[in-house]
Amino acid sequence: SSHFGSSHFCTSLSSPRCGPRFAEAMPFVKFEHIAREWRLKWSADADNASLMLAQAQLEEVLADVSSIEGVASVQRVVCGGCQDFKVVTKLPEKAFKEWEAKAFEPEAAFLEAVKKIPGISAVETQTYTLEEVKLNKKDIKKAQDKKEKEQGEGETKKDEKPPVDPVKKKKAVIKEGGKRGVEIEGAADMGGLQFFCTSVDEPEGDIELLLHSVKAMNEKSDPTEEERKGGSGHVGKMVFSAGVEQLAIVAYVPEDKQPELDCKEWIEKVLSLFGGKVVTDAKDYCQGVIATDSNKNIFPLKIRESLILEANNFLRKKGLFPE
Repeated sequence: SSHFGSSHFCTSLSSPRCGPRFAEAMPFVKFEHIAREWRLKWSADADNASLMLAQAQLEEVLADVSSIEGVASVQRVVCGGCQDFKVVTKLPEKAFKEWEAKAFEPEAAFLEAVKKIPGISAVETQTYTLEEVKLNKKDIKKAQDKKEKEQGEGETKKDEKPPVDPVKKKKAVIKEGGKRGVEIEGAADMGGLQFFCTSVDEPEGDIELLLHSVKAMNEKSDPTEEERKGGSGHVGKMVFSAGVEQLAIVAYVPEDKQPELDCKEWIEKVLSLFGGKVVTDAKDYCQGVIATDSNKNIFPLKIRESLILEANNFLRKKGLFPE
């Protein structure tokens, strides 16, 4: 039988809602031992004379109590603050019932004697289950592991992001793509670049959202708009977006650059570094993904920069990117 709960399960044999019988009706309170408590209040008068006399009476019966068949322990509790004096005798359930049948002898004699001591009051008895609930080393480890696991799960739940509104998300993706298009147009014009490799955050590794982002970069810029967007449709590009589960890649080759650069060949070269796959391919737009693989140390954020370098090196070999 296992132990559960606090070391004391308060009981009284006379009450239908208490006692070991009540404990038996509550399956989560498992016990093997029952204790009988004798208690009283003593007075500090006359240099604690009543306390010393109560102790003397305990010593009178201690040998008898200690020799009760099956007794597990006999404990004395003395509190100087609330002036309690208690004697707790603990036995296995079977032995306790045998002692109960003998009226807890020598209980009656002890109680009668202490009641006669001047300064002694509130003489009472109580029965309750009493168990040692200290865990052994193995069980401590088990409990600590369980707690850590639960805390870990709690942290994970806390870290989980609320569901994203797809309409708002797409809007944020397009906004980021439009802004990046303006930056690419400026950099290309200034540096005489035909191709540009970069990364964006908003798609978070979603391949379809990344395609929307790249198309927003390529949108024709409207000079009448207060905030310019896009404008880099004439610049070939490879754009990366890291998510938890994968790295998404979109390659774009404008029509006038297609004789010089095969879009599929370009993205395949980059994907091959970490076993990625082409999702869709066309002359202008190609999409690909590289899945996260912790066993192979493949993490989207970790590999992204090296792939941008690889994409540029491929262009250099074809004379399409400045040295």
